[in-house]
Amino acid sequence: MNNAIVRLTGITIQNFKNVTYGTLSFENNRKNYKSSVLGLYGQNGSGKTALIDAIEFLKNALCGREIPSKFADFVNVDSESATLIYEFHIKIAQGSYKLIYEVSFKKAVDNTTQNIEQAIYDGTKYRTSIFNEVIKTTILSTNSKNRMGKLIDTNTDEIFLPRNKVNLLVGKEKKTKTNLLVAKKLTETSSRSFIFSPELLNAIREHVKDSENEEQFFYSALLEALVKFGNRELFIVNTSTSGLISLNAQPLMFKYESSRSSAVGTIMLPLDQPAVIPKETFGVVENIIQNMNIVLKQLIPGLVISIKELGTQFMDEDKIGVRIQLMSRKNSKEIALKYESEGIKKIISILQLLIVVYNKPSITVAIDELDSGVFEYLLGELLRIISEKGKGQLIFTSHNLRPLETLDKGFIAFTTVNPKNRYIRLSNVKETNNLRDFYYRDIMLGEQNETVYEPTNNAEISFAFRKAGEAIGS
Repeated sequence: MNNAIVRLTGITIQNFKNVTYGTLSFENNRKNYKSSVLGLYGQNGSGKTALIDAIEFLKNALCGREIPSKFADFVNVDSESATLIYEFHIKIAQGSYKLIYEVSFKKAVDNTTQNIEQAIYDGTKYRTSIFNEVIKTTILSTNSKNRMGKLIDTNTDEIFLPRNKVNLLVGKEKKTKTNLLVAKKLTETSSRSFIFSPELLNAIREHVKDSENEEQFFYSALLEALVKFGNRELFIVNTSTSGLISLNAQPLMFKYESSRSSAVGTIMLPLDQPAVIPKETFGVVENIIQNMNIVLKQLIPGLVISIKELGTQFMDEDKIGVRIQLMSRKNSKEIALKYESEGIKKIISILQLLIVVYNKPSITVAIDELDSGVFEYLLGELLRIISEKGKGQLIFTSHNLRPLETLDKGFIAFTTVNPKNRYIRLSNVKETNNLRDFYYRDIMLGEQNETVYEPTNNAEISFAFRKAGEAIGS
């Protein structure tokens, strides 16, 4: 189970932000690569960030965390709820299997005595209410081992359906079932996934731990693989995390776990200010920085980063912490990393994740606006190397079109102006076509079944600038 490899193979988005409906496969059907890369391109406001946000929702759900309240506002304005459907390929000891996780959510008011309209007027806080979670996967008890069926369906007043799967996973003990019914209500009011809540997972672990039932162990292994994936192998980089180096149980840290089990946890190193880390993690962080420098000085010749110790201080629970500042050194001159260019800071913030994507098949990284501040030639070459030689999964959005010339065409998808069919792959692309030129041509001529760019009028834009200027002058 610890060696399980999880790959996100597809997503369907319904009534989420500006996506009424969109479905996208992350698999490259053109060529068989070890890596999985998906670059999403399109007009501003056409659903690129919605894809990254949907993957962020998945991470929170799999980790059993409270879903941030911002997702309540991501429900499409014309709908009461949103639905996200994730497809996975999971490789465990028993073999390789497909699994589907479906979840719906809606906006709910913290104070249930108020309605939504009153809450808007009063400024009442909302929460994200999860409902109708479903997991479908291979059902072993059938004659055909290839048949997909429901393993867990929470759309019921009972714990979940089917009933035979309830008995199989948590047993028949009345006390356990009563406790789980209470837990289900608590997860609903606390904006958490019930399927991936500690309450349900621990009940399954307790029931299955001494079992020799192949079916029980199989389903449990699939769930544990998803939990491990969400907590330790799925990483999101968006506007809220772009200035941080994520060291959340990175695979390069695993070799330290036996002797430093307490050292591994959630560590987010800011690039532009000092940070305090547990003293026992200092050696781990220092080692990761050294590994990053191996690649960094090849990307930006002569540049390396280092850790400057600023002293010690007490942390929570009377633990001793080390106050550190990330430094940049080039040509024997050292400055605080915060004074480097935005492009250099962007590369450093994602470099550790790119390293593990290159080396580890079990890692998935989703990055919004990967190209922000990065020189386009370097961006294209980085993505070419990762796609051709890497082992993990990289999902990114970008406005820079250079990767369209360096990546295999099967790694690229596009948004459309149609909210009911947001994501497409370009059709009729020949092997000899330059995808960048082909995309430009389609913007101008509109040769796809869906429009990929809403045309703008230069004369009207110019007139608008002039009119706005006159208003300022007056």
